[in-house]
Amino acid sequence: MDVLVTGGCGYIGSALVPMLQADDVVDSVTILDSLSSGSPRALLGTLGGATDEDSESAGVDFRRGDVREYGDVENAMREVDTVIHLAAITGAASTHDRRDETFAVNYDGTENVLKAAGKLGVDNVVFASSCNIYGRATSMDIDESVEPDPINPYAEAKYEAESLLADYCDDHDMQGTALRMATNYGHSPGVRFNLVVNYFVFRALTGRALTVYGDGSNWRPFIHVEDAARAYKAAALSPADWDRRVYNVGANDDNYQISEIAEVVREEVGPVDITYLEDEHPGPSYHVDFDRLAETDFETTWTLREGVRDLAERFTESGT
Repeated sequence: MDVLVTGGCGYIGSALVPMLQADDVVDSVTILDSLSSGSPRALLGTLGGATDEDSESAGVDFRRGDVREYGDVENAMREVDTVIHLAAITGAASTHDRRDETFAVNYDGTENVLKAAGKLGVDNVVFASSCNIYGRATSMDIDESVEPDPINPYAEAKYEAESLLADYCDDHDMQGTALRMATNYGHSPGVRFNLVVNYFVFRALTGRALTVYGDGSNWRPFIHVEDAARAYKAAALSPADWDRRVYNVGANDDNYQISEIAEVVREEVGPVDITYLEDEHPGPSYHVDFDRLAETDFETTWTLREGVRDLAERFTESGT
């Protein structure tokens, strides 16, 4: 199987590509990335592969390109069986000030991916959606049947792109699934620190207070970046097991209030103050149900505390 990963130099992509390389089913991995937010350092240890005589790993082909440019997408997708579409503008809160750019990348870029997949006869497209699309939900245990209520341009574009995926799959007899991913945390080569768990760990390690906006009662589901990468890999390589159009991806026990996240970081990283700042708009709040995911036999492996400790150790132990 030949796999294309858009945004392969990003946070999840940098954890995913080595997993794909190591799988016997995968012959080659093509990465399409504009490097506008990702970095070539995410590819350290991955280049070569099948191009080296002694290597048993799949080869990696890097293509610098932008999903907003259809030609870049089609050229990268030739001879590909499966696409994992991760490329996106992230940081949901920041997209209020960059709505047009967000839709150009997250919606128009997805349309280019789907258009090329339909034209080239790609078998399967796995789309990176987000639980953020549920917005400020008053009910608990939100499953895939709940109507999303996106409250920022990032979530709006992701939700509308899910409809694109459904339409293209119906029109082109192509399989596709959208993974509504929980909020990521933990270390990967392309680790981000504009995510609450990672940011709190860094602040705690540098002796700064953990700032919680509002009363900290907002609910979010969390998933370690390596588990997120494993889910994308499974959906791409075993599409028959992921035959629903949409899946929430995470674990029921990993729904936390933001105040709880701050307490976990304080307990695992060290003594640090937690401050609460009044905020009229404290952001999305959603407590998500992941029962449908069990149909695929996929399970997460990391706990929040393990991920927090691991990230802290990578900052403090030499040689990591």
